[in-house]
Amino acid sequence: MVKEFLSQRAVPFTVRNVTQDPQALREFQARGYLLPPVTVVDGQAVAGYDPARLEALLFPELFS
Repeated sequence: MVKEFLSQRAVPFTVRNVTQDPQALREFQARGYLLPPVTVVDGQAVAGYDPARLEALLFPELFS
């Protein structure tokens, strides 16, 4: 759902698979998360699929 959300808005993103990338897993765990997805926008983490929060972080000019 997050990938589709970002793609529909032409937002470039990188997928990091915590089951295949040990560094990604360490970073994921260091943030205290238990289940993916976690999307990081400018250092701000969004757990799960939260379109309102993603919109606010990706397009702050629309919410000011």
